[in-house]
Amino acid sequence: MGLGGTPAAAAVACPSGVESDFNGDGIRDTAIADPEATVDGMAKAGLVHVVYGGGKGTLALSQATDGIPGAPETGDQYGYSLAVYDADLDGCSDLVVGSPYEDIGTVPDSGLVQVIYGAPAGLGSGTKAVTEFLQGSDKPLGGTPETDDWVGYAVAAGKTSAGTPYLLIGGPGESIGTVEDAGDFYYVSGTALTVVGITQNTETGGAVPGVAEQDDRFGSTLAATPTHFAVGTPGEALGTTTFAGGVAYFSHTLTSGYPKPLGGLGQDQDAISGAEEVGDQFGAALAMVPYRAAGATSTTESLLAVGVPGEDLSTTVDAGAVQVFRLAANGTFTETAWIDQNTADVDQEAEAGDFFGRRLAAVNTSPNATSTGTNTRLAIGVPGEESSEDNPEQGGVQIVPLVGAPGASDQWLEPGSGIPSGPAPRMLTGLSLAATPSLLYVGTPYGPAAGQAVYGFPWGVASGGAPTQTFKPGEGGIPATGVAFGTTVR
Repeated sequence: MGLGGTPAAAAVACPSGVESDFNGDGIRDTAIADPEATVDGMAKAGLVHVVYGGGKGTLALSQATDGIPGAPETGDQYGYSLAVYDADLDGCSDLVVGSPYEDIGTVPDSGLVQVIYGAPAGLGSGTKAVTEFLQGSDKPLGGTPETDDWVGYAVAAGKTSAGTPYLLIGGPGESIGTVEDAGDFYYVSGTALTVVGITQNTETGGAVPGVAEQDDRFGSTLAATPTHFAVGTPGEALGTTTFAGGVAYFSHTLTSGYPKPLGGLGQDQDAISGAEEVGDQFGAALAMVPYRAAGATSTTESLLAVGVPGEDLSTTVDAGAVQVFRLAANGTFTETAWIDQNTADVDQEAEAGDFFGRRLAAVNTSPNATSTGTNTRLAIGVPGEESSEDNPEQGGVQIVPLVGAPGASDQWLEPGSGIPSGPAPRMLTGLSLAATPSLLYVGTPYGPAAGQAVYGFPWGVASGGAPTQTFKPGEGGIPATGVAFGTTVR
């Protein structure tokens, strides 16, 4: 099938301002990945389901789709990461698809990112060809493809406060010289798609925090607002403490084409709670939203939530925690919250192996108003949570305010209580989270096949409350087949 798919009720033109609107009809569309799907007989080749809003059809995107470069290969995991932004500023949203296990020539798992352009008749229906980002001397990312670079393992995209589109591409397996898995990321700026690569050894525009070391995996996670972006280094060693983790944060302001590094975060700093421990993985998940303080006349700050899923709480191993930081326009930071399941009035309780904070999603529903606990919310994935001994690693999702006391208005969702997919062992609920201005999407790609779905919950849902939107294989034009439907949603 070509990129047109089911007709998407073409709009006359692409209006600007509607988030995730691929066909420009003024209604939000949704992209749902199944990176483990079999395509043309190739296991884990991966595909992405696009559901056009307003009941205007669906589209299955893979490397077997006409107009999409490449071909399905075993283990590519096309759709492992997704992002949405308006890359060419035509008013139609464009879809960014990461395929970190793509082989480049004979080099296995070097990785690839594609940008598929929106148009009035739907994704890829216009005259603009798919843009590919991959390594190679004559390719947009330059350099040389190497085994296990994992380009596209993480992606993030948006528009700066100045209105410039940007795309971030993580390559956490990149080797720097002989330093294996040190990691890097690429900053793609403007409609010209100007690319610069950045490692922890880069000094153009200022010194990037940290030094490239083996297993740092810089670029594993990414998050951004119009003023700041953050890059996770969950494998960062702090002194002799391995995999303690760290985060670097930047401004979108460019100096000689490079974004300006502002600072680094890690639990070895006096201003940051906790102590660095082996396997904490500070930065294994990130979420960021714009922040406006009371009395401010513009939104120039950000709130950054950092997941620390390997955090031990006293003797409770790998219970997990989340730390929240306020990033000022001048680059200074303040820690504003430490959140775990032992925090006052927070539902549930911390247990070994919960991995609280393994995934994060956040929203600011009113970025041009004073930030409060009502309009800034954070969803925290807890994939190791179990409701009973019969359902180990069933998982769940904690929703807390990003401003004020975390337990003041928190909610809890788990399979069978809010999440319609019934409880089952090893569902790992909370590993698939996505934020939209109106809904929190929770995917249940693991566990029984019958339970695979993506559910949309209002951010103010009560504990155990029902979703208001559901995407499920076999319904609404989505094919009934799937392996890990809903692993990633945008």
